Amino acid sequence: MGFFRTDGRRTVRLDDASVTLKAERAPWSLWADGFGRLSIRALQLIVVVIVLAAVILAIQSLTLVTIPLVIALILASAFLPVMNWMRRGGIPSVLATVITLLAIVVILGLLGWLIVWAVRDQWDDLYTQAEEGFQHLLAWIQTLPFDFLQPDQLQEWVDKLTAFVTSAQFGSGALAGVGAVANFVTGLVLMVTILFFFLKDGPQMWEFLLRPFHGSHYLRARRIGDKTTTVLGSYVRGTATVALVDAIGIYIGLVILQVPLAIPLAVLVFLLAFIPIVGATLAGILAALVALVANGWVNALFVVGVVVLVNQLEGNFLQPVLMGRSMKLHPFVILVALTVGTVLGGIVGAVLAVPITAAAWGVIQVWSGPNEPARWARPKSPIES
Repeated sequence: MGFFRTDGRRTVRLDDASVTLKAERAPWSLWADGFGRLSIRALQLIVVVIVLAAVILAIQSLTLVTIPLVIALILASAFLPVMNWMRRGGIPSVLATVITLLAIVVILGLLGWLIVWAVRDQWDDLYTQAEEGFQHLLAWIQTLPFDFLQPDQLQEWVDKLTAFVTSAQFGSGALAGVGAVANFVTGLVLMVTILFFFLKDGPQMWEFLLRPFHGSHYLRARRIGDKTTTVLGSYVRGTATVALVDAIGIYIGLVILQVPLAIPLAVLVFLLAFIPIVGATLAGILAALVALVANGWVNALFVVGVVVLVNQLEGNFLQPVLMGRSMKLHPFVILVALTVGTVLGGIVGAVLAVPITAAAWGVIQVWSGPNEPARWARPKSPIES
């Protein structure tokens, strides 16, 4: 004697001997248990890694296009308030674009001219002082109680350097440098062209890209675009202002201490300020080295003190006011972003890594609403945790 049980898919007869006839499980049910869900997550992670590797490979292969494109986007975001102000004032879009573009080119050209002019004007004196400082360094090394550097070793290094300079390998490196200059000019022209269209037709281009989105997806895409341009523009304007204050402060200190090449060093401080943490350190080291060679170690210590004082004033007072909380990133995140950017794009990648990271974090902060971060990025309450 037995009875029947219905499981919703088929009817199974169970006899009195407690013999259970298990229904055949569907193949996809193997993915329903814990190990199956883990396998699905692993496959998803593999797909994400493959896609990310393909994107990085494409970016590295097309740096001549991607880097000018990103730089043009950042500059267009920085000058967007100027463009909007001129448009509201009745200035035609083409004329406003030309004025803004000329202002950008003049600013960048002025920075380059200042460096070249100052270095060329004071190069002979600095070269003489550097040579004298090097001879003093060698003489000091010879007074050390241990055999650190022998004259014959120094002559051997000089001979190797001379042989390298006169070799075909150095000539091929020079040819590679010519190719790098050609790529730089090509990228510069492409960046200026893209920047012109971004300034002139940026809002229309963004609206065209938003056409496939509707409803909540359209609102989210618009929030992402607005937040990206706001963060990038605010980052560039704030960093430029902070860098200008740093450059002026350090320039005044170098002039008071009578350090040569004060103008190019100040310009270098301005440029390196766009690389957070690392840039200020490099600028301080270079300024201290120039002071050491030109005026001695006491003057170099004063230069280090000036650099540290200016950086502390900027970091504790000026930067929090200009940069704001929306672009505040943890130093660990900044270091990781700088490392990744340097590996992928060299110096340019290091400059672009932090604003791109700040923009990505800004997008996460408005993913679910104007002031509502993505669910996984929201701070948890004590009950939830």
